[in-house]
Amino acid sequence: MATSGTATFNLDIHEIIEEAYERAGLGRAFSGSDFRTARRSLNLLSQDFANRGINLWTIEESTLSLTSGTATYTLPADTVSILDHSIREGTGSSQSDLAITRMSLGEYASLSSKNSDGRPVKIYVERLVSAPKITVWPVPNNNNYTLVYYRIRRIYDTVNGSITQFDAPTRFLPAIVAGLAYQLALKNPDTADRVAMLKQMYEEDFDLAATEDRDRSDFRIVPSIT
Repeated sequence: MATSGTATFNLDIHEIIEEAYERAGLGRAFSGSDFRTARRSLNLLSQDFANRGINLWTIEESTLSLTSGTATYTLPADTVSILDHSIREGTGSSQSDLAITRMSLGEYASLSSKNSDGRPVKIYVERLVSAPKITVWPVPNNNNYTLVYYRIRRIYDTVNGSITQFDAPTRFLPAIVAGLAYQLALKNPDTADRVAMLKQMYEEDFDLAATEDRDRSDFRIVPSIT
């Protein structure tokens, strides 16, 4: 039997909403209000995805040029968290990266020489409401240092009135549809009897997708000998 020979299946936001309405037992979305409330729920769903762990497709490499005498910097507002960080010197074949360690609040607060200058070897991250801030230590003593960091960005918004796709790989489509169906059922008293079933489907579909969305690099545990 012949196959299509293509592997391009995806759903745009309108199709996700229609599928979720049908699963929730609500028929189909017709009015502008139906689509607005569904898009709002999709944006809440993206926040739920972020709270459940690291979504690999949202990891980005970023750089920040450090300024002599300046220790604290504000990161892009859509930064959820930082995974790894290093200080880079030089360019091209002479480029050198030095991994730096992350300090806790207590460790940073206990530094007796916060204004010491030199090549930064530690970083303190503040996850604030408006945007994360980072403080490097020691304070940079020249303008030749670049902070290289891997950040988790926010999942892109579902915007009203636009025909776009949800910011996630297609393997997450079952979880997206199931999660939206669950949230829509919560809003309608006529579908209260379907809430528990839809929540279970959402949890199962998300777990399957999250298990697939993982780093497959080698993992080693090395004991610390002091």
